[in-house]
Formats: sequence, C-alpha cells, structure tokens
Amino acid sequence: MTVGIPIRRLWPEPSTQPLDDAALTALYGRADKPRLRVNFVASLDGAVTVDGYSAGLSGEPDKRVFGLLRMVCDALVVAAGTLRHEGYRAVRLNERRRAWRRENGLAEYPTLVVVSGSLDLDPAQAAFADAPTRPVVLTHADADPPAGLTDVADVLRCGTERVDLAAGLAELHRRGLTQLLCEGGPHLLGALTAADLVDELCLTVSPLLAGPGPGRITAGEAAAPPRHLPLRHVLAAEDGVLLLRHARP
Repeated sequence: MTVGIPIRRLWPEPSTQPLDDAALTALYGRADKPRLRVNFVASLDGAVTVDGYSAGLSGEPDKRVFGLLRMVCDALVVAAGTLRHEGYRAVRLNERRRAWRRENGLAEYPTLVVVSGSLDLDPAQAAFADAPTRPVVLTHADADPPAGLTDVADVLRCGTERVDLAAGLAELHRRGLTQLLCEGGPHLLGALTAADLVDELCLTVSPLLAGPGPGRITAGEAAAPPRHLPLRHVLAAEDGVLLLRHARP
C-alpha cells in the first residue's frame, strides 16, 4: 500500500492544493439531522470485489477517507454476511481520531451495528468479543440468538419475519446514534435503497477493470424505483482514484 498519496478537489471549486485531514473531515463532516451514509469502493466496470474481497479495490486514499468516515459517525452499520466474509475486527480508532471525537462531544469509539436476519453470528469473533463499545444487533422477532451473543451485544428485534430496517434505524436514533455509516454489503444496500433510507453514498472508483464475474455494490430481490442522489463533490488522488460523494438535498 502506497502511503501519503495526495488527494485534491476537482469539483466544485477545483484546487491544486492537497487536502489535509482537517479539510477532508470538513468535506465529510457530521450532519445537523439524522443521516444514513453508505460507503463503497468499486472498479471502473462496476465490480464490488476482486478475487472475492473488496480489499483488492482499495488503496491508501480510499483507506484514508474510510477511516475519517468512521471517525465522524455515531455507529457503523454492516450486514452479518459482510462481517463474516470480510473478517471484521473490533471497531477501533487511533488516539488522534479518538481525541477528535472527544473534542466534538462524541464517545471515543463508534458503535458497531450488525444487521442479521438469521443471527448466524459468532460471539467469539473479535468484532464482538474485543469491541471497545458494546455492539448492537438488529434482527427480527423470529430469530434465535446463538449462545453467548447477548453477553457481548444488545439484540434489538425490529420486525417479525424479516428485519424492519426503518424501525431499526428509528431505534438507533432513539439511542442517540443519528449519524450512521453503512459499509455494506450489497444486499443490505439494496434493502436500504428499496426502503428509501439512504441519504448519502460515498463511492470510491478504483482505476481498474475487474472483468466479468463480481457483483455490483447493490443486490437483492426487492424492487425499488430509482433514487436521485445529487453529486456533492469529486476528489481525485494522484494514483488515479476518484472519490465521489452523492447526497440528498
């Protein structure tokens, strides 16, 4: 991984000066109302993975913004399948980012929120067992938790036969978790889009062609009308990566 690759703003107000972390934080800052932000990386031809994992698409600029998005959120929302497949560890931040959160009146670490219809979760996975802040699991009334899950996470039941995402987000808001960052996967994004819950999409476009095979950043069977998300900014890194931010008015 290349370190220290400059990121510059292309639009609006193009700038030749590299953006430091303070400038990037301002561009991706917190909203004054509840917001669900989604963050994904994709190839030029729309692939969400390379060799089955998103890491093959990511580089230093993407990881830099990825870390800043985690820093400014209240909770990190992820589907159980992505948690398992990508091998999520405990959500931790370095001291500089924890200090920023303290200075802005936030808990030192964001809360991990896992969306799971089956509760096929391992309480011993580091994302739960080593979490600095007790995670939350959003599920439905018919799901049975595995032994030990309620020892390491709060299990919230929203819906009967499937997870009611709107009700789940409302419960997170009630707990004070209003700035939500979703990192996928594609089926969760598809369900959130169908429910018209996505307020913002941050998309990193990696300058490579992955070829046929991998899926898109969104998936699922639920039909949904197109959702308009206006472009808010375009950033470019010197390695050819584009960082796009689209958001509701």
